[in-house]
Amino acid sequence: MTDKQGLSSQTVSFVSKSAFAELGLEETITLAKAQIQALYLADYLPWVVGYSGGKDSTATLQLVWEAISELPSEQRKKTIHVISTDTLVENPVVAMWVDNSLKVMMQAANKQGMPIVAHRLTPAIENSFWVNLIGRGYPAPRKMFRWCTSRLKIDPSNTFISEMLNQHGEAIVVLGTRSAESNSRKKTMEVYAKGSTRADFDLSRNGNPKLDRCWIYSPVKHWSNDDVWEYLAVHQNPWGVPNSDLLSMYRDGTKDRECPLVVDSTTPSCGDSRFGCFVCTLVEKDKSMSAMIQNDEEKKWMQPLSDFRNIWLDISLEKEEGGFSGRNREWKNRDFRRMNGSLMLMAKGEDLSDAKLVHGPYKQEYRAGLLRAILEAELDCRKMAPESLNDFRVINDDELRAIRRIWLEEKYEIEDVLPKIYQEVTGKEYFDLTERDSLKFDAEALALLKQVAQDATDESAHEGGQVASEQADLLYEGLRNLLFIEQNYQRATRRSGVLQELEQVLKRSAWTGEEEALEFALQRETLRRSKGQELALAELEVATGDESVVFTDEVVELKTAQVENSEGMRK
Repeated sequence: MTDKQGLSSQTVSFVSKSAFAELGLEETITLAKAQIQALYLADYLPWVVGYSGGKDSTATLQLVWEAISELPSEQRKKTIHVISTDTLVENPVVAMWVDNSLKVMMQAANKQGMPIVAHRLTPAIENSFWVNLIGRGYPAPRKMFRWCTSRLKIDPSNTFISEMLNQHGEAIVVLGTRSAESNSRKKTMEVYAKGSTRADFDLSRNGNPKLDRCWIYSPVKHWSNDDVWEYLAVHQNPWGVPNSDLLSMYRDGTKDRECPLVVDSTTPSCGDSRFGCFVCTLVEKDKSMSAMIQNDEEKKWMQPLSDFRNIWLDISLEKEEGGFSGRNREWKNRDFRRMNGSLMLMAKGEDLSDAKLVHGPYKQEYRAGLLRAILEAELDCRKMAPESLNDFRVINDDELRAIRRIWLEEKYEIEDVLPKIYQEVTGKEYFDLTERDSLKFDAEALALLKQVAQDATDESAHEGGQVASEQADLLYEGLRNLLFIEQNYQRATRRSGVLQELEQVLKRSAWTGEEEALEFALQRETLRRSKGQELALAELEVATGDESVVFTDEVVELKTAQVENSEGMRK
């Protein structure tokens, strides 16, 4: 069977238990639409439908659209908000697909008299991927530091839903989540369902305590992967974007363009394609983008983005003789200090012999390299892409301004290299309306300051100190930051806060290099563990009255304070 859109319903056949097995496709869809209609008319609560452009969210929205369109026009009064979150680092082909779908959707909704409003949500500029990676220097996301998901995806959606809750008290969020989609999602849905008090409509409470007035409705949650494709094949897309185009996108995102007839559990399904951020480092490789580039000549223009991700965001482990080092490849490009200048040790249990410092944000030089590389990739994409993409951007002007502000105002990097990098790569002069009055050091002055730092390092080396460019760089950074802070406060009517800023810079610049910082951190940890043991004994003595233990002066002071506190508690 082939629908009007040219999508064969024989593309897939049922492997796992189908939701259509008992009643058949059409009867199951009829009952699903009846439930949607009843829920829609049951109360005043606004609806928010999540739409990513993928097959599950498309099937969900299509089902809702069909159901509501069959109601009399006078009953279609409650607005249905369709939200789609663009992380601004999505696979460009998918992002353009979704953007076009939202525009077509709005036109169709107006023409058909549907109470549907589409919203394209984006993260706040300060939360964007490039501002945090290049501006603040956050290392590429990894399982133990997954800073991207909440900032790029969750926060924009939660902000929108929170506004609905503030206006209406409660809301219903309609999602395309399926219990058959993955074991983790299935378990999550089962947990949420336990809190449901609207069993008639199969609703469950949101698992986020901040959105506990939000109900979750998943009309396709019992559908299998093949059910989704079967429904999309037989039922025409109501807002006019052919579902066959969606299938083509999935095919292109699958190795060897395979979306075969599924006959058993060993046969790959087209639904295995997953689209997401092209910069994602939580997966070893962006298989969907690689497949698109491989399968479609017209999509090869994305190759520079794939190369950027594989070269500049490589977090795989370094390999050394005898195995892996345990350090990521980009370890050397990260500051040995944390973002706030503190030191953190990483050790295996109680053994400190192989302990090392946990590296923090990317260094200034590497962040500048990241900026140059992504601007070059953006330019190469435009050269290779069709003429319709002459204005294609990866990093936008607002993000560039935010990055520049962070480098200047938060990191005191008054070299102000962003305009220079931008002009060298694009051939255009960088334009920023924001005035930068605080830039009072020209290139000549900064070069002199670097020379002073280098001379001081050479003198220290002559006396047996550490000979390394790292020492000169750290000294230059500290001097630069101190001078910047002092000059920045010169015209201020109030100088409150200047001492705290200067103290923070001095603490951050206290080391001649990572080796000295590691030695200090080890001594501090050894002392902490020693004091910890003594404090445990002190607590025991306070509890038992045993005074046979001898303590250091610091522990005596702490023990005395404990005793006084205990007496106070008894009184």
